[in-house]
Amino acid sequence: MKLLILDGNSVINRAYYGVKPLTTRDGLFTHAIYGFLNILDRMEKQEQPEAVCVAFDLHGPTFRHLQYDSYKATRHGMPEELAQQMPVMKEVLTAMNIPIYTAQGWEADDVIGTVGRICGEEDWECVIVTGDRDSLQLIDDHVTVMLETTKGNIRYDKAKFMEDYGFEPKKLIDLKALMGDSSDNIPGVKGIGEKTAKALLQKFGSLDAVYENLDDKAIKPKQRENLVTYRDNAYLSYDLATIRPNAPIEFDPLDAVVRPYNHQELYNLFVRLEFVKLIDKYHLRGADIEAAPVKADAAPLPRRDSLPDAGTPCALYLAPDGSMGVAWADGVCTVTPLEAMMMADFLAGEGEFVLHDCKSTWHALDHLGLPAPKAVFDTALAAYDLNPSASDYPVSKLATNFLGLNVEDGDPVACAEAVWKLREVMTAELKEMGMEQLYFEIELPLCDVLYRMEREGIAVDRATLDAFGKMLAQRIDDCEKLIYSYSDGPFNINSPKQLGALLFEKLELPHGKKTKTGYSTNVEVLEKLKDRHPIIPAIMDYRMLTKLKSTYADGLMKVIEGDGRVRTTFQNLVTATGRLSSTEPNLQNIPVRTDLGAEIRKMFVPKAGHVLVDADYSQIELRVLAHIAGDKVMQEAFRSGLDVHTVTASQVFHVPFEEVTPLQRRNAKAVNFGIVYGISEFSLAEDLGVGRYEAKDYIDAYLDHYRGVRAYMKQVVADARECGYTQTVYGRRRSIPELKSSNFNVRSGAERIALNTPIQGTAADLIKLAMIRVDAALRERFPEAKLILQVHDELIVECPEAIAPEVAKLVSREMEQVAVLNVPLTAEAKWGKSWYDAK
Repeated sequence: MKLLILDGNSVINRAYYGVKPLTTRDGLFTHAIYGFLNILDRMEKQEQPEAVCVAFDLHGPTFRHLQYDSYKATRHGMPEELAQQMPVMKEVLTAMNIPIYTAQGWEADDVIGTVGRICGEEDWECVIVTGDRDSLQLIDDHVTVMLETTKGNIRYDKAKFMEDYGFEPKKLIDLKALMGDSSDNIPGVKGIGEKTAKALLQKFGSLDAVYENLDDKAIKPKQRENLVTYRDNAYLSYDLATIRPNAPIEFDPLDAVVRPYNHQELYNLFVRLEFVKLIDKYHLRGADIEAAPVKADAAPLPRRDSLPDAGTPCALYLAPDGSMGVAWADGVCTVTPLEAMMMADFLAGEGEFVLHDCKSTWHALDHLGLPAPKAVFDTALAAYDLNPSASDYPVSKLATNFLGLNVEDGDPVACAEAVWKLREVMTAELKEMGMEQLYFEIELPLCDVLYRMEREGIAVDRATLDAFGKMLAQRIDDCEKLIYSYSDGPFNINSPKQLGALLFEKLELPHGKKTKTGYSTNVEVLEKLKDRHPIIPAIMDYRMLTKLKSTYADGLMKVIEGDGRVRTTFQNLVTATGRLSSTEPNLQNIPVRTDLGAEIRKMFVPKAGHVLVDADYSQIELRVLAHIAGDKVMQEAFRSGLDVHTVTASQVFHVPFEEVTPLQRRNAKAVNFGIVYGISEFSLAEDLGVGRYEAKDYIDAYLDHYRGVRAYMKQVVADARECGYTQTVYGRRRSIPELKSSNFNVRSGAERIALNTPIQGTAADLIKLAMIRVDAALRERFPEAKLILQVHDELIVECPEAIAPEVAKLVSREMEQVAVLNVPLTAEAKWGKSWYDAK
């Protein structure tokens, strides 16, 4: 029989620091609990124990603190965001029927030692899960330790411990007595480190034996002096490091035998914690589970046998099997796939429909030959706006979080009913959070625009693309031959291990620290070495060429449809800043920085007799920064109509505008855009190839001149830290719980997010508004012209060549007049016979 015991404080600490911060919508941190449950689940699957329990420390001094005032005195207090999760963690374990063992005045280590001792007496196997090496002293014939480390789990039994330490597990106490333990502030013997302590124990066997053999030649004079001087500390440390396996707990392994969860309590806790995926993972959905308290009238709608009258407002949910659920104020019904094929008139009517992910629903209906119904509300889109950092937005999750209802994704009736009820609750939340305008004037109208753009697609010149691919293949072959000439023979260029061995062992180029997997050969490493050996530029060219061929030449060829066009999917429920992304294929990541990469744009062409009109906002994020920050100097730079990077260089480097050098402009441009993303002096130094102090001088000079930007940077972070979120001009919110993290690196990253999100998010809102306006204007004045592509700050329209000048003016005008800021928005439009020519 096997018992699994988790060192609760150790495991939850590892989970807290190992999982990125998560919070519920009302601000409760949950990531430590989530990580703890993942570790527990992994260990249960791995060990298959008959019994499971957890030991926790209790607040207050232990007998060790009373024995030694400085015991653990150097430890920092528990972070507040972890402390708030501890009681909830224990509630979850209680609902899982997992016993918790504690003892006032004793540590969890002693409780675990007591459990291990009793298991041995009862002939049970005991597996301890911990990140604390102190527990290794408990290893015996019945007890093993699963040590959680940054490099993964290490299973320690007696043999493994002997292999690593060279003495029996119990002697770990003697080791700590000699070397001390800084984490627990156990003093040990001054001047005796781990290496020396291990050597002494391996030779003499115990602390007592070391002191009995102080005259042995193996002990150096200085070590002997320290051992004599700090003898009392050594034996005090021995006592402090000893785990006492006689804690006052009532424990029987049978009390911890795995039992069924209390499904109702665990379900309600997971609803509160918004662990929707865990609800499914733990199989907590079912008829025997009563609904948690709801936030709206969740009384079941009566089941109907037929559809409502045409024009009746209703919710529609299209299941994967082609069946539909339709819910309205007076009932809900299901429609079979065959019946759904006959719903064209119902869907095309004047009724108002509530949908879940309307754009995907429209495409699915389109494949069935059915019209796209008018969407007055989209529950997935609303969920995204309310929480843009969530990983996904299935109906089941929304029903749980907003309604407290149990819904299985794919159930047409249950999902349609949930979608119908979600509208009221989510509309109220959007209003409460000040996002009604964002949702109803930007996000929802944009879905219709994106749907038509996805249907339209963009044409690709197959013959030119094929020739491009063949050219790349030849250049890749030439690159390989060149690389092999420097390596004295073929090897796998795509293998970091083989490449690292060649570069850093055979060619003896300078390298960073070697890891277990080998040397790093990433782009940053190669960039630093490009002037050290001619093989490096060849490798960089090879990687660039193979990327272009596989992703674009070959990748695009695979997705060209029968009409010669490719159709991307614009993801409007993904990015935390509100920007659109593009997938299958990704047309927003076409390379433009290299001449060869830019060639790919030549493959995208209009249909016969048409041209592509390309309009691009000029420096929209910098203009948004000038507006939001209220920086008068930066605003005047934009109003002047001069090149803002040259203006910045002139002002920051104190040279006349006409005397700014290309290098000064480049550096000013890097600082301009770097400030938007909260760039550090270290990163700027890397970008510019200058020293850190020089980069710091650039940033300081910039902020001294643009004082409004400096003030904005401080204020926006402070505001976000106080309220827990940041927002755009149009009210788009992004929660940033990491701002309260006790981890400096995590907190610094969160501060950059707080700085950048209002800027990048507002720019995203503006381009979305521009898409809506451009689309509406084209449909009214030039219906033969189609908006077909959006790439960040760039819009591409396909139109008859004869009207290109007028269309270009219209697109520029609508983009520039989309909003009134304190600086002008400018958008230049060009046209040509390919995307490349239109740029």
